[in-house]
Amino acid sequence: MRANTLIMIVLAGIFGVLAVVLVNVWLAGQRNALAQSNGVQASTVVVAAVPLKFGDPLSADKLREIAWPAGAVPTGAFKTVKEAMAGNGARQALQSISANEPILAAKITGPGQRATLSAVLAEGMKAVSIRVNDVLGVAGFVFPGDRVDVLLTRNVRGDDGVDKSFVDVLLQSVKVLAVDQVADESKDNPQVVKAVTVEVSTKDAQKLTSTVTALTTCGLSLL
Repeated sequence: MRANTLIMIVLAGIFGVLAVVLVNVWLAGQRNALAQSNGVQASTVVVAAVPLKFGDPLSADKLREIAWPAGAVPTGAFKTVKEAMAGNGARQALQSISANEPILAAKITGPGQRATLSAVLAEGMKAVSIRVNDVLGVAGFVFPGDRVDVLLTRNVRGDDGVDKSFVDVLLQSVKVLAVDQVADESKDNPQVVKAVTVEVSTKDAQKLTSTVTALTTCGLSLL
């Protein structure tokens, strides 16, 4: 037998043994990963089976359940479709929900409740509308879901008989609920509007309505 042939046989044997060792190492790693994944307690979460728009009613064919780690279930999520559909009357989407996005209680109405401003309002908060124009309304670039500062412009006549204007920050970082009659947070087409509805506390609602007079105007500052 030639020396070259003997060397080739030895090398083939070495590579064969090395291949077996590498395969065993890979299989052991896969077994460990599988064992670790089996140790994670699983749960289920209801997600949208199809994209949902503001005001779309929820039905069983638009929802589905997927596996979800039990320790990472989002707050307000539903575990079963039956749980999400429970109650008298259908729920409606309060904002756009993408396919496979978890259905959260904050994103839908209560059973039998319509997708209106009252459903969007946080507990204890009030909805107050402010008259705006193309300038005071940030040229139509304010949309539902945005946060704005409310600015109050006052015209005061001084002792010299000259009118002076003062601008005060009346409210800070208030949530926009609707522009004109649109409360859909998926709205993204700039449009000059005549009124903007914001979410404020009872105290801020009193402040806002009592300070806006014929001698003052309200403007918005987009955050």
